[in-house]
Amino acid sequence: VQLVESGGGSVQSGDSLTLLCSAPGYRYRIVSMAWFRQGPGQYREGIAAVDEDNTITYKDSVKGRFIITKDNAKNTITLQMNSLKPEDSGVYLCAADRRLLQPRLRLSELGYKDWGEGTQVTVS
Repeated sequence: VQLVESGGGSVQSGDSLTLLCSAPGYRYRIVSMAWFRQGPGQYREGIAAVDEDNTITYKDSVKGRFIITKDNAKNTITLQMNSLKPEDSGVYLCAADRRLLQPRLRLSELGYKDWGEGTQVTVS
């Protein structure tokens, strides 16, 4: 299944960016979706997750700055990122799964079957 991310770029500290993830051709209902971030030589860390019941989970460091929204009809999610900091830099990857995930899996790589290739975000 192909997930396609867009909206990355290079910005200054304090700026905002909005990322979009779409799932063209996905034949099934996507129940859970999330954004992960990966820096050079680092593991993927979960940033924000949302499911079809609109249960939302955020990594502590982005609470109050990032907003994740899901369009169930279109199988898309967006991540509005405000007050960006240099430590927010990395490749942002979209993830999706057909299951409703337990809380411990919502920001874990183990919870998601399908992945996009990512979009680069650089904050300086």
